[in-house]
Amino acid sequence: MREEILIRLDVKHINYLNRIMEGYEYFGVVTTVKDTIGVLRIRVTPDTCKEVQDILANLPIDFDYV
Repeated sequence: MREEILIRLDVKHINYLNRIMEGYEYFGVVTTVKDTIGVLRIRVTPDTCKEVQDILANLPIDFDYV
């Protein structure tokens, strides 16, 4: 199981995604890899990886896995 998920999204959505993860009691911890192009690392555990992927799949914003 992965311990991190890398995604790229519009930089205006970085804070939104971070707040969503906070709201889910930090199932994933968001860190910025390249803030100028919106690349983020979401650190997960084997127990939370699937839940974080489900959360991401249901967000009303566009992103790409890196």
